[in-house]
Amino acid sequence: MAENSPTLRERHEHAQTPEQKAQLKQQWSEFQRRRGLKTTAQRELIVDVFLQCSDHVSIEELLGEVRSHSAKVGYATVYRTMKLLTDAGLAATRQFGDGQTRYEVAGSQAPHHDHLICMKCGLILEFENHEIEELQDSVAEKLGGFKIMNHKLELYGLCPKAMGIPGGSCPDESGGSLGKHSRPIYQRLEALRDKP
Repeated sequence: MAENSPTLRERHEHAQTPEQKAQLKQQWSEFQRRRGLKTTAQRELIVDVFLQCSDHVSIEELLGEVRSHSAKVGYATVYRTMKLLTDAGLAATRQFGDGQTRYEVAGSQAPHHDHLICMKCGLILEFENHEIEELQDSVAEKLGGFKIMNHKLELYGLCPKAMGIPGGSCPDESGGSLGKHSRPIYQRLEALRDKP
C-alpha cells in the first residue's frame, strides 16, 4: 500500500488505552472544577461508559449501556452529561444524514479521522489520508492564508452492494479485518425501534 493511501482505522486502535482514558478523565475533572460542577456518581458512570466507546454512539445507545450498570439513570441525565462532555471538548457530535446525533470520543487523545458513509445501508467507515490533509492545508493557504485549526470531512456514497454491483458486498459483511467501522446506523435505529 502506498504511503499516502487511505487507511481504515482498526477498532482496537480507536479504543482508549488506560493512559489515554486517564488523561481524558483528568481533562474532565479540570473542566468540572473550572465550571464549579459537582461530581455525581451517575455523571461519572456516563463519562466512564462513553470513554469506553470505540463507535459512534447515540444518546439512546449510550443510555442502554449505562442502564446495564445502573437502571436509575435517566435520558435527561445522559443528554446533559453529553452536552457537558461536548462543551469540554471530550465528545464530538456527528450527524450522518439519518436525523440522529451521534457522539464519538474527542479531546487531545483522540486522533483525527474522516468518515465515509453509505447512504443506503448506513455503514460508517473511518479513514485517515495524509494527502487529503495536505491538500486542505494548501487550499486554505492559497485562499487567503488560512491555517486550518479543525475540520470534519464526511464523504457520502454507496457501497458496492448498495450500488447493485454483481458480486459486490458491503464492507460490513466481509467478516474480515477490514478496519474500524460502525455497524450500519439504519439497522441500529431499527433495532432501537423494535425494543419495548
